[in-house]
Amino acid sequence: MLDPGDPAPDFELPDQDGETVSLSSYRGEYVVVYFYPRADTPGCTTEACGFRDAYDEYAARDVRVLGVSDDPVDDLAPFAAEYDLPFRLLSDEDGAVSTAYDSYGEKNMFGNTFDGVFRNTYVVGPEGDIVFAYEGVSPEGHAEQILADLDEVLDGDD
Repeated sequence: MLDPGDPAPDFELPDQDGETVSLSSYRGEYVVVYFYPRADTPGCTTEACGFRDAYDEYAARDVRVLGVSDDPVDDLAPFAAEYDLPFRLLSDEDGAVSTAYDSYGEKNMFGNTFDGVFRNTYVVGPEGDIVFAYEGVSPEGHAEQILADLDEVLDGDD
């Protein structure tokens, strides 16, 4: 895991509409970069809907949300549309960005071993450094946990 204070690796990835998104374009803002294993699976849907349901609270704090998985762009658009997700989902098909964030590697499921994305989240600060790092998160209530942590930091920014 990257640690608070570490520089956040910059990236450029396509979103669910095929538009390129770069982390550096959000410099000056707080950005939640959450890594999730697979679009439209139960845990990932719970996590995404948590961010969706709290999205107005993130927006009120001028905090952006980006979801990253190794799903192809073609799988992200229907997922975003079905659950009315108001934030960008990014396709990291080769896992390079997820790897840079220590969020990609060997996984075991049902006796099968494969490479995939780990459920980790980072909050990147306005200067491009990691503010918070969450490893192996539980999808339920995760968006609210981040908001509570952000409120402690943002109250000090006033």
